[in-house]
Amino acid sequence: MRPPHGQPLQDRKPGSTKSLTDELSCLTLPAVSIQSTSTSAIGGALEFGRHQEARAKVNESLGELNVVKKRVLNDVCPTPDNISHNTIAASNILSLNRSTTINSVRSGHTSSSANNTKSEDGATSSLLCPAHDAAYNCNPSEEYRTNNLWDYCEVNCETAKLNVAALPLASQQKAALSDLLYCLSGMRCDLITPLPRDDAAPGIDKYKTCFVVDKGLDKSFTSIIYDILPLASHFMAIQQVMAAIDGRGQVNMALNAELVIISRDFYRLISEADRELDRGALTLQKLLYYLQPTMWVMEQLWISLGDILLQDLKGAAVLTVLFNGVKRLDGDKAAQTMLINVTTKAAQPYMRMLQMWLQSGIIDDYMTEFMIKDYSKELKEDKVQNNWEKRFAIHSEDTPIFLEKYSNIILRTGKYLNVIRQCGKLIKSKPIVDFRFNPVDERRHVSVIKEAYYFAARKVLDVLIIENDLMGRLQSVKRYLLLQQGDFIMEFMDACDEELCKNVAKVLPMTLENLLGLTLGLSSACSDPYKDDLHCELLTYDLVTQMNKIISHCEEDGSIDHLDLTGMECFSFTYEVKWPVSLVLNKMAIGQYQILFRQLFYCKHVERQLCKVWKENSKTKKFSPRAAWLYRSAFALRQRMMNAIQNLEYYMMIEVIEPNWHAFIEKMRKVEDIDMLLTIHQDFLTMCLKSSMLTEDSQLSRIIFRLAKICLKFCEFIQQSQRIFIDAELKSMVCDSGDEKSDSQPDTLEQAECEQKPDHADTFTERIKCFDRGFTSALISFLKEVYGLAKANTNDVFMNLVNRINFNGYYSQQMEAICIEKAMGD
Repeated sequence: MRPPHGQPLQDRKPGSTKSLTDELSCLTLPAVSIQSTSTSAIGGALEFGRHQEARAKVNESLGELNVVKKRVLNDVCPTPDNISHNTIAASNILSLNRSTTINSVRSGHTSSSANNTKSEDGATSSLLCPAHDAAYNCNPSEEYRTNNLWDYCEVNCETAKLNVAALPLASQQKAALSDLLYCLSGMRCDLITPLPRDDAAPGIDKYKTCFVVDKGLDKSFTSIIYDILPLASHFMAIQQVMAAIDGRGQVNMALNAELVIISRDFYRLISEADRELDRGALTLQKLLYYLQPTMWVMEQLWISLGDILLQDLKGAAVLTVLFNGVKRLDGDKAAQTMLINVTTKAAQPYMRMLQMWLQSGIIDDYMTEFMIKDYSKELKEDKVQNNWEKRFAIHSEDTPIFLEKYSNIILRTGKYLNVIRQCGKLIKSKPIVDFRFNPVDERRHVSVIKEAYYFAARKVLDVLIIENDLMGRLQSVKRYLLLQQGDFIMEFMDACDEELCKNVAKVLPMTLENLLGLTLGLSSACSDPYKDDLHCELLTYDLVTQMNKIISHCEEDGSIDHLDLTGMECFSFTYEVKWPVSLVLNKMAIGQYQILFRQLFYCKHVERQLCKVWKENSKTKKFSPRAAWLYRSAFALRQRMMNAIQNLEYYMMIEVIEPNWHAFIEKMRKVEDIDMLLTIHQDFLTMCLKSSMLTEDSQLSRIIFRLAKICLKFCEFIQQSQRIFIDAELKSMVCDSGDEKSDSQPDTLEQAECEQKPDHADTFTERIKCFDRGFTSALISFLKEVYGLAKANTNDVFMNLVNRINFNGYYSQQMEAICIEKAMGD
């Protein structure tokens, strides 16, 4: 219970004093009890003045701090309405009040006599009268005190200097108390002189104010005053912080509003002390005793706010400084409680922005202080929806330290909600009630963040997997781009073989699209509901170039040189998807599917060409052994090429893609959010590319391409040598007819054996040997690279490919022979 107004200070028990714990610990004297920082609580805690108007003013809105100062001080003694417009009247009041006060002190009277002194225009005055301050310290105009920086401003004004040494101790103490209260309010006085600040001082010491006390004052009083004066320095430094951060961001404005409340309470404390001084119940010892907790709290508050002023901080950086200040004050309950309340109030605008992002996926940040930034304006219009990674991003400088651990969850929550909203769905999230930041208890806001995240993750998965049939889309992509639909691929290659064998500049895309539609309708793929999303694409670069571009994340441009390539080397399927499936099957993912497709499709093409050669070589079965000896090496080379290409296809499709696809499906059944889904899908593609030797750091893709080119050139050479087969067949028929003759005609047989070797035999044999050497050398290099990868990656299936191609140790023997030949050559 507050003691009745007017009860002498010395009659109150110090133990009954109640300190301010929510705002500014113990920021009061025993005569005052301030229990809350809210306007209604403060209005009932103190009485200012004897009139009803003064009590109503305490419950008004906060306003600017200079207005609050004026209101609090006017409650002690009303100010004439025309004081700010009449400098002469203010000067008269100054002269009268100062002379009355000095005379009262010198005569030993109490300062209450000064309260009854009338100015020329009938206004009463006081030790803390605003008219006194306006005329003596500063320009009387109110505009001069914008942002409340009274801060010991000096005005040239001649006043009588008080000779305090000539006064008795009681009068010295009263004069010292009067000037000390002025000094605590930021105003100059006779006995205490502020010194200029040292701008060269390190850190926050440059904002420290030092004072010099009149040497004529008793030393015991001087010692107590020096003990209290740091409170004035800290309070004035806090006023500088308020002036510096005013209007600089929502967080700073919220912090400023809270510091306004603390400053108002401090002025009420000074006002109450002045009343006790008027009653004659205040001494320097009592003032020091009751200000001791306040001095400590003010010091800790200034230490926490000093970095804000020193580094010119705003937004999240301010919250980080305040949060670290709370942690630093562990064990000091009074100061920590005050700083917790300041931090909570300063964080309110930031938490409102966070709540809007978590509930709606909307960034309401007109002063660019929020941790999530929207870069949609910097992206092209056609890439805003599909560019999942670049549209929203975390700005680490705008992330408070207490949200760093949850920044990724916060980012994903809003991104998920954006996906839902862009799909035309209504977001019905659970409303967040009383979403505040508590520096010492993170459980509340962390639980809200996680709850919002789980809601958004479940909702967006329902939209993707259930409403948009994501798994059906992925299965359709696998059917075409990973060659699962075998009958369709064979029919398409049969239909487009002639067109794709042309130079890429001569291939007609419309023809390919028509043939694609025809083969889709004729094959078993006609039952696929998403077959119309499949299209043909002719790229302007080969497989190796595309692989490098995809892996290095290069953007396509129109400056790419058109290589001399066939349509088969540039052809690829592409798959068209719409939002939100394009989050998963984005441009990068489709590009990786295309790399796998082009490798498999090209190997299929090579295999078909080798099969054609095999069919044409079947004519040699009719040749006699003697006539067919010229072609045996070519047939053996063709078979080795066929074995290598077929085993490479088998390895990619059966040992790489299928196992990884089944693992991908199993993981998809346990997926919890879209980011996990994207990660699983990307891991599937990465493993397929890595195991298929289609990575940037691997030379295997280039060796495979070289092997395929050698096989195609070999097939082309054999097909151009049809005349040789026909001539050989005719000669074989002649030889067969000669064998039916009697043995008595040996000359005819010898002549036939000589005639079976055409003039071009040596040329044909050398070309076959050349192809053999090139293919064997490339394949040995390939096997060496694969064997090296198998040794470095023991968990992979590279050795299976080596064992399939080198099943009989033939290439191992060739490798040994090459090594021996090189050794002998050296």
